[in-house]
Amino acid sequence: MFPIILDTTKTRIVLIGNGPHADRRRTQLAEANTHDFRTFKTRPDDSELKRAHIVYVVDMPEGEAALIAAQCREYGTLVNVEDVPDLCDFHTPAIVRRGDLLLSVSTGGKSPGLAQKIRAQLETLFGAEWAQRLDILAEKRMQWRAEGQSMDMVAANTGDYIEKERWLG
Repeated sequence: MFPIILDTTKTRIVLIGNGPHADRRRTQLAEANTHDFRTFKTRPDDSELKRAHIVYVVDMPEGEAALIAAQCREYGTLVNVEDVPDLCDFHTPAIVRRGDLLLSVSTGGKSPGLAQKIRAQLETLFGAEWAQRLDILAEKRMQWRAEGQSMDMVAANTGDYIEKERWLG
């Protein structure tokens, strides 16, 4: 596994499915400000799968999901069939979102329940104040870069500021 953070303003995502898990995924995509995503209750026509960068298949019978996954791979489209790791090209981590701060936990699809428990713990450790803290650090980073500081110096200053403010204990 290799983690990445995806810019959903530049990615075409298709969600296929109808049920509570599909509704949850739809909400997550909306919260991620996904600009170009389409939802279908049943398998869409091939043109939708060809145009997509990523396809989520949720709340569908495994046989039908396997056919969709195979078609996506033929088109070079990444696919995730919820709760069927063998049909997935990627896994979506459990996330905690605090403004632009995104904390994620993944088990590579081996134990989504464990990832959810860890996510719940992170939610208690990183409250809503972290959105503002990130904004403060972003302003300071821009200031330090404008002063000509190197990336190493900016990283050191960031660490010093976090320690001075005692944000991590």
